[in-house]
Amino acid sequence: MTSPVHGDSESHRQELPAEPGAAEGDDTLIDMLCTRAWDPGRRFDTAPVPRSWIKEHFGPEHLEHIRSRTVGSSSNGMIVLKSQAEEVAAYFADAPRGPLFPPVTPSEVEAAEDIIGRPLPTLLRRMYTEVGDGGFGPDGGLASLTDGRRAPGDLIDWPCSITRHERDCAAGLPGSWLYLAPGGCTMQWHLSLLAVGNPVLLYDADGWVPSWGEDPHDGLRHATGSLRQWVGTWANGGDVWAEALSLP
Repeated sequence: MTSPVHGDSESHRQELPAEPGAAEGDDTLIDMLCTRAWDPGRRFDTAPVPRSWIKEHFGPEHLEHIRSRTVGSSSNGMIVLKSQAEEVAAYFADAPRGPLFPPVTPSEVEAAEDIIGRPLPTLLRRMYTEVGDGGFGPDGGLASLTDGRRAPGDLIDWPCSITRHERDCAAGLPGSWLYLAPGGCTMQWHLSLLAVGNPVLLYDADGWVPSWGEDPHDGLRHATGSLRQWVGTWANGGDVWAEALSLP
């Protein structure tokens, strides 16, 4: 983290109007987020389960039965399934509950806001200070607000939204876009810090060509109406990509 970024005409701290009627449900939404984010089998869209454990508890034939529901596999004998799968629930039933990364303090949020030059939405503040410092949520999971987080077994640090924000601004992205989470390949989820309701933007980093006179806005592929809608869909067990792709 270095110095404040002033990528847009408005870089001073200014609270935006709250999404109409939203605050009343935030306590419930935070509780729902904690319930899912603190469950090691459900904190992401997918979860790994040992192949040997499935054979032992469900029978060898079960591996063929779930073949169509298998999202992926790894060389260490893990099978990756959707987090709602019964096999995931059974495997993680007795696992300790808690955040992957502890929540940050209000002063750490303020330090991040000083760097980006804008306040975080109230809901996002609460997610970081009450649920966890990233490490949960859609796709690859919410980026952390602080540097140096590392999940058990990982060899590299978890993405930091503030570090990414500084890098993105240097690459020409608007300073009002805050990196939230990876979307796979060149896709990324960003949060608008200026628009009312704080829409979540699905951005394709390879979706625009500067030499053609295009800018990062040409790389936008979808906008979810608000952060509240985006995380609410996930907290309810939904798929944020289904909305992005207009799927039922």
